[in-house]
Order: sequence, then structure tokens, then C-alpha cells
Amino acid sequence: MLEGKKILIGISGGIAAYKICYLVRYFIRHGAEVKVIMTPSAVNFVSPVTLSALSKNEVIINMFSPHEDVFKLEKAETKTWHVNLGLWADVFVIAPATANTLAKINHGICDNFLLTAVLAARCPVFLAPAMDDDMIKNPVSKNNIKSLQEYGYRIIEPEYGELASGLTGEGRMAEPEKIFEILKEFLTRRNDLKGKKILVTAGPTVEFLDRVRFITNSSTGKMGFEIARAANDRGASVTLVTGPVGLSDIQGVKRINVKTADDMFKEVKSNYKNKDLIIMSAAVEDFVPVNTGSGKIKKEEKDTFIFEFKRAVDILQYIGERKKNFKLIGFALETNNEIENARAKLKKKNLDMIVSNNPDSDGSGFGTDTNKVNLITSKNIESLPLMSKYDVGNAILDKYLKMK
Repeated sequence: MLEGKKILIGISGGIAAYKICYLVRYFIRHGAEVKVIMTPSAVNFVSPVTLSALSKNEVIINMFSPHEDVFKLEKAETKTWHVNLGLWADVFVIAPATANTLAKINHGICDNFLLTAVLAARCPVFLAPAMDDDMIKNPVSKNNIKSLQEYGYRIIEPEYGELASGLTGEGRMAEPEKIFEILKEFLTRRNDLKGKKILVTAGPTVEFLDRVRFITNSSTGKMGFEIARAANDRGASVTLVTGPVGLSDIQGVKRINVKTADDMFKEVKSNYKNKDLIIMSAAVEDFVPVNTGSGKIKKEEKDTFIFEFKRAVDILQYIGERKKNFKLIGFALETNNEIENARAKLKKKNLDMIVSNNPDSDGSGFGTDTNKVNLITSKNIESLPLMSKYDVGNAILDKYLKMK
């Protein structure tokens, strides 16, 4: 099933390290090639000899091998192991990823070989956190994990259960079977969009009231960025047009930054041709102010201010009217009559699918890392459970591949 796939496994110093022997066996059994990197402290929990025998490859611990025979064997690679391994691998998973390792990755510290390889990696990197209940609930750990997600690292969520401390709580590393299934799904799905050209819009737009003030909305761009990330992971050529957001670039994705609805319209018009799929997830302002001044409005001049607004350009309708040889997917954020309003928008805008969600639903809407959506076509409605926005992105792409 995984014949020819290259798996790089990093092990940091946590008690769950002993379970990685099973993870290595699962990958080898399914035909993958596995290489293992350990931190110096990880060897206190599991033997490198065991992992070497299971993986059929020498385990790497130190930047410079103390074993002369290994040095000779890998002489062409030893000086740049940290770069070569990141280029070699199809996927890199660190399990267990301790609090210490997560903190160091988040801050770019590379004081052991594993951390150096992470910083140099070009392949997707998955992290399986493992630590005690109080440690994972600490705001510092929470912020590190959140920050790593924003950088594009994939988090394999820890589980609730019995911990090494004897306590029961959060922080238990996901079981090897689950880690394997997540990575297997990722690897077998990868490249099913190879050759496809996809345009994604994301984030809010801002509309200026004067030189320094503007109106906008609460969109953070996370949904659109995760769609772009998922498409890129699956081999597509992705162009991402985004309003002002605080999200990092996605390696391999062409990013175009815009501010206003008119800016976004111009870039979409310039980039929508010759695409196979367009996904419009941006929260474009519906109304824009007219007769805005070139300077700052002084509060001393008036006690009240009245602004006149006009409708913003309807980018989705513009593209829908010109749809030819590509599929078009839109989004509908609805607080009332969600399905009915989304269906009306689907028809009016000439969409192939619309993704609806309600921001009042727990874990859904702006600013969250999760979403709960409905995938609506002219033929059916598929209601998805609460899941990460990356998984929602993949579900949208799965649906697209089934379209005729």
C-alpha cells in the first residue's frame, strides 16, 4: 500500500518513545522505507539497536557519527544529513513530540540533530505531542502548539487517558495505530490533484473610511489557507489571493496579498483563467464607503459622522457568469436559514458547490482552528462533523474529485 514511500520518524525523549517500535513495524509491513532520528535523551527510553533492526536503517542520533563504519557508509551525506533527510522523505513525523521539543521547534532552536533536520525539512512535518496533563494545559504549551499549527506543522492530537505520572488526563500520545492511519491517509491521498491548477481566495477585505480608518470583518483567513495547504499537499498548483491576515506563507503556494474588495477582484480576474478549480472562501465586504477623503477625518470637526455606502463588486457572481471548463465552489456564512440561503446562493451564483457554516456553532466560524460545515450541491447535502479546517479542506477537495 505504501510501496516506495519514504518515512522519516523523529523520536524525542518521552516515555511514549517505546511505542514507536510498533509504528516503524506498521510502515515497514506496508512497504514503506523508514529512517529514524533520535534525540540523545530518547535513547534512555528505547534502544537505537531495536529501531535500527526494525527499520533496516542506521538510526541517527548525533550530528557527526562517532562510529567510523557508519561514517564511511554515509560519507557522501554526513556533512549535510539534516538537509538530505528532509529532501529524501515524503513525510516527517515526530513522535513523541515532548514539550521541550515543541518549544524548540517553535522558536527555531536546533541544538540536536533532530531539531536541525526539522528546520531544514521541505516535506510535510507531523507532530504527535506527548506530555503530562498539567504540562499540555499550560498556556505556554498551548501557545507553542497553536503557533506551530500556524507555521504549517500538522498536529496529531494527543488523547485523554492514563499518563506515565499515574494521573489520568490530557497529553497521552496518540496510539501508533492512529498515527499510522493518519499518515497512510495523507500519503495515499497525496498527488491525486497533480496537474490541477487551483485558485483559492482567503481572509477579509478592508474598506477605508479615510486615510487611516477602515471597516472589515472577523475573518482570519484560516479556512482558505488550510484549503490551499491541503491542495498543495495533494500535488496541485495553487494560487492563493488573500486579504490582510497574520498567517505565514505556505511553501509551494503562490501567495498574492490584497487589501480591498476591488484589489481582490482585480487579482481574481487576472488569475482565474486556465484554472481547473476556483474556491472562493474569502469574506469580501458586501458594502464599501463612497466619497472617502484623502486625509484623516478630525473628530473635532463634527460630533457625528454619516457615511454613505455602495455595494461592493460581487466577485463570486462575476466568476460564476464566466464559468467555463472549471469548477466553482463558494462559501456561505449564515446565522439564519443556513441551508435555504446557501442553496439560493448556489443557484444564483452558478456554483458547482457551496460550503455553508454557522458562526454561532461551537468551534465553527472565524478565528477557530476547526469548522463544522455542510457541502451542498444541486443534488445533495453532506453534513460534516466538527473537524480541523485542514480536514475540511480535504473533504472539499474529495468532493471536487467526484464531480463530473
